[in-house]
Amino acid sequence: MPYITNDKRIIMDEVVKAMDMCNVKADGDLNYILFKYCKYYISPSYNNYKNFCGELRQCATEIERKLLGPYEDKAIFRNGDV
Repeated sequence: MPYITNDKRIIMDEVVKAMDMCNVKADGDLNYILFKYCKYYISPSYNNYKNFCGELRQCATEIERKLLGPYEDKAIFRNGDV
């Protein structure tokens, strides 16, 4: 989980709220935003691109661990396991 300072969270939460206000969905919108950010605002270098990709992968891992896993556990409880 990206544990950042509380001061920085306040700023980042405003970005998240703006994304919600723009109705950003994970059906291409988010991909567009992240790709465009990387293309225009990440300084071109192997290490910078590698770090950016690592952040994306780690985010996916955290979503699976903290959101998808518990969701699946509840679904198994409600519906039974396969």
